[in-house]
Amino acid sequence: MLLVSCGTSFAADLVVGMPNWPSGQASANIIKFGIEKELGLDVEVREMGTLTIFAGLDAGEVDVHPEVWLPNLDSLVKRYVDDKKTVKLSPKEVAATQGMCATRETADTYGIKDIADLSDPEKTSVLDTDGDGQGEIWIGAETWSSTTIERIRAESYGYTKTVKLLEMPEDLAMAAVDAASATNEPIVFYCYSPHHVFDLHDIVQLTEPKHDDGKWKIVLPSDDPAGWLSKSSAPVGWPPSHFQIAFATKTAERLPKVASFLSRIDFTAKEVTEMSYALQVEKQDPAAFAQKWIATHEDRLESWTK
Repeated sequence: MLLVSCGTSFAADLVVGMPNWPSGQASANIIKFGIEKELGLDVEVREMGTLTIFAGLDAGEVDVHPEVWLPNLDSLVKRYVDDKKTVKLSPKEVAATQGMCATRETADTYGIKDIADLSDPEKTSVLDTDGDGQGEIWIGAETWSSTTIERIRAESYGYTKTVKLLEMPEDLAMAAVDAASATNEPIVFYCYSPHHVFDLHDIVQLTEPKHDDGKWKIVLPSDDPAGWLSKSSAPVGWPPSHFQIAFATKTAERLPKVASFLSRIDFTAKEVTEMSYALQVEKQDPAAFAQKWIATHEDRLESWTK
């Protein structure tokens, strides 16, 4: 009591970085409560951006990133996993997709079905929501690496001349999708899966040229703050995507049982979609959701602890 009254506190055994998208927030808390229950350690979940998390993993100040998306973060993985070897990736992967989507109504009624349609001002004018005659599309949240890549893709395809690219928090963008679906208004937006939006609405992904590694040149602002856009080009579809858990090499050395636990976590795409739905649609608190998840998945926790 004396220590508490003097303002002294004890640091947690582990720090899990929590990104700002629903499934990342849910999985960060599942990791927290799972490790506390199975391994008896004190775990802190701390909200921060991906660049900050990776810097913390490198410095030994953060232990876990719950959802590292690739190829979005290829440059960070190369820097910290391949070159510096201060970060490790779990062998378990969750397959994912990324691209530009529209509601079925938008595709069928307004003919916006292919990425090339976004360069047609007559078609994109129906996406105008502020009355200036030019349509708008959401390309992601401001801090996401995928948002930077979508801006590069928009420049490469040329539709920055016909539409305005919006960056805003995901909950606001999904509210716009909900409203457009309810009123049959046209809308186009960045989409990724696993995600609940595909279960909630009739969504189609715009067709586009098949991915070509030779045409996919991505330079992130963190790698070249001044010239990233001019040095980048990506006039093709996204490559096959996935995400993994990352943890600090120092954590694996200090707490090998934690590294083993993290390396066994095997979320399914269906579970990730359920996380997204619970937090974004049902507005469940990430910690409360995780505690309920832990209580109903004891067999999974045991398999991760072996």
